[in-house]
Amino acid sequence: MKGEDGLDLIFDIHDVAYSYLPGYPVLTDINLSIHQGEGLAILGANGSGKSTLLKMLCGLIHPDAGRIYAFGQEVTEDALRDLVFQQDFRQRVGFVFQNSDAQLFSATVWDELAFAPLQAGLTKEEVKQRVEDTADLVGIRNLLDRAPYKLSGGEKKKVALACVLSVNPEVLFLDEPTNGLDPRTQFWLVEFLKALQKAGKTVIMATHDLSIVEELAQRVIIFRENHTIATDGATLQVLSNRDLLLEVNLIHERFHFHAGDNWQHRQQCIG
Repeated sequence: MKGEDGLDLIFDIHDVAYSYLPGYPVLTDINLSIHQGEGLAILGANGSGKSTLLKMLCGLIHPDAGRIYAFGQEVTEDALRDLVFQQDFRQRVGFVFQNSDAQLFSATVWDELAFAPLQAGLTKEEVKQRVEDTADLVGIRNLLDRAPYKLSGGEKKKVALACVLSVNPEVLFLDEPTNGLDPRTQFWLVEFLKALQKAGKTVIMATHDLSIVEELAQRVIIFRENHTIATDGATLQVLSNRDLLLEVNLIHERFHFHAGDNWQHRQQCIG
């Protein structure tokens, strides 16, 4: 499906609203479109609704009102009960949770990486190859025999990312991707995600870490604290609007952030 600009439209969201409890909205009147190959950052203060939107786009929760279309089909609870649609959708999107412990449950890292390919119906030989290829891609082959719960936070993040990539999704969602990571692992993650974008992946992240946005996103959406979209535009244009960043509680009056600064340059000492 094509958008008005001629680009492939992969997500189309119309008048979406959602509440975890009646009378306490988390998303209100959300309308937006997402195109193939975009690097999109969803920004907002804690509790503004950005993580909820990611989960909704992945079909983990469903709107109270409005409609969400993915790859030309509406994503609903009923649609995801259809095994053909469910398998196709789950292979095309991948979600990396903020807390890696919520995503890892197997006895070994090998088992973690093998789980999704097995569910996708690959043969044992195909699964073995997929596990090894993904481990090499993310640089965790030395962890394959380890128990996930014994890994460091950075290692867990790499394993969680590898689990998602093991089915080669078209769209990668990341919720607060740098949360809890040391500077060296943050730098590795940013460079890795940039490489995925260059390979044609659509990367969508929810974050309030402005230091990585300019490196990874060509487009930025900002949520207000009342759970509506404050702005949607080109990254440098949005991040240059200091008054807006103050209004939506992304920066403090004494915080000095200059759009156009190069995050990689500021981290060159980590190299």
